[in-house]
Amino acid sequence: MAVHGVGLLTRLPLCVQRRSRVQRPILRLFSCPGTVAADPRREEQPSGSAETGSEDKTPKKRFSEGLYAVVEFCQKESVDSLQNGTHTPSMSTEAVIPFRSRYFNLKLKNPSNQASEQSCIQCSNQLPPSSKKVFELLRCAESIDDQLNSLLKEFQLTEENTKLRYLTCSLVEDIAAAYFPDCTVRPFGSSVNTFGKLGCDLDMFLDLDEIGKLSAVKTAGNFLMEFQVKNVPSERIATQKILSVIGECLDHFGPGCVGVQKILNARCPLVRFSHQASGFQCDLTTNNRIALKSSELLYIYGALDSRVRALVFSVRCWARAHSLTSSIPGAWITNFSLTMIVIFFLQRRSPPILPTLDSLKNLAGAEDKCIIEGNNCTFIRDLNRIKPSGNTETLELLLKEFFEYFGNFAFNKNSINIRQGKEQNKPDSSPLYIQNPFETSLNISKNVSQSQLQKFVDLARESAWILQQEGKDRPSASSNQPWGLAALLLPSIANGMALAKKKGKKPANETVKNLLESLKSNSAENSTNTNRKRTTSP
Repeated sequence: MAVHGVGLLTRLPLCVQRRSRVQRPILRLFSCPGTVAADPRREEQPSGSAETGSEDKTPKKRFSEGLYAVVEFCQKESVDSLQNGTHTPSMSTEAVIPFRSRYFNLKLKNPSNQASEQSCIQCSNQLPPSSKKVFELLRCAESIDDQLNSLLKEFQLTEENTKLRYLTCSLVEDIAAAYFPDCTVRPFGSSVNTFGKLGCDLDMFLDLDEIGKLSAVKTAGNFLMEFQVKNVPSERIATQKILSVIGECLDHFGPGCVGVQKILNARCPLVRFSHQASGFQCDLTTNNRIALKSSELLYIYGALDSRVRALVFSVRCWARAHSLTSSIPGAWITNFSLTMIVIFFLQRRSPPILPTLDSLKNLAGAEDKCIIEGNNCTFIRDLNRIKPSGNTETLELLLKEFFEYFGNFAFNKNSINIRQGKEQNKPDSSPLYIQNPFETSLNISKNVSQSQLQKFVDLARESAWILQQEGKDRPSASSNQPWGLAALLLPSIANGMALAKKKGKKPANETVKNLLESLKSNSAENSTNTNRKRTTSP
């Protein structure tokens, strides 16, 4: 939202200023900026096949179409049927109806009791499965591929949970609309990029850019109302003032909004609070449009191949089990950084499983062009125009080689760059350098300390060693001994070197190093012999 001097925010006919919350056109709220607005009335297209390495000829939904499908359903079921009293609860909507009736003053003709209402909300906002359930789930799987897919199925956001996130945004939007009529509040990040897990935070974006673009044609009466902001020195100060006001409103008047914190001096100012009814930890930002494009990019990568989300979920779970990531800001690797690391690894396969961002940009058409604050955020958004990968590697192989690759990655001199999909020299001395895909001068992992990076490398080597040993002598799935991914999640992985010494084996780190060096030397020797044969051949 650009603010220069006295900025005109919106101009609306006086006679239409008093709007009904129920009749607000919520279908327009959630299409991602830069995407082609989908027709919300079109039939939803089925998602593609999940077969590894097979070409999926089924048309795939765009990012905006996926969002519209959720919002259209929320409007149809939560507004029209509530007003008419004709709604019949079902498993897919039971959590939406009581939430909206409770917080938007909508009344059912035969409302359910409060206990049943609260039960529905809790059903919709499930928490991640317990450690005991996860280990039992992984132990009963038949293969490591099944383990990774089962973990994804258990941890991913449910349809009900996603709808509840949109409705929570709608509540915040109604509060913000008192100051900024026709503003929108959109979810972004893990809530919509398909990499979110149950219990993840709800990131919300207060979008003010559309204000003032509405038609100012008078429908009745002779007067118009103008909403303006006063003279401010910079756009950042304007953002801080706006969030400060919204934060005060949430603190004093937001239903169920508690623990409100105004973190206005951060690089991206935000308001953080807990929403009691839904159980979400919420972060509200504005002037953060690049984050929306990042969400769309991850959505595309997650939809291109069924192995991407399964591998990302497993690596994130592994990192959290060993305290490599944390919900508290600090020197830890973030989930976003881990996702970039996995995408980079999949771009480096032969053949690549995922295309580079530059190749997605080259495929883009005129309708895909998007420039945000001078940054080129253009990439193709039609999934059906992206050629599927011919790579057929299993998830088991990918997991093992992921740990081997980054257990021996030259972090001291190379950076990670998904735009070009190749190792590049680091532009500064940060322990871990992951280039922001759109703001290319920024390092999204600048917060990571050397000790945390070394912990990641050591654990990656240990995990590669465990999977390498299991490949030789894997315990049966019927035994009670953790195996595969379950073995990687155990705290005992940190004691792998002690276990190796007891069995008379080399430490894990040395094993992985020696293994890779052996492979490299054999490859070099074979290449030399081939060249000699070519030279001596007549």
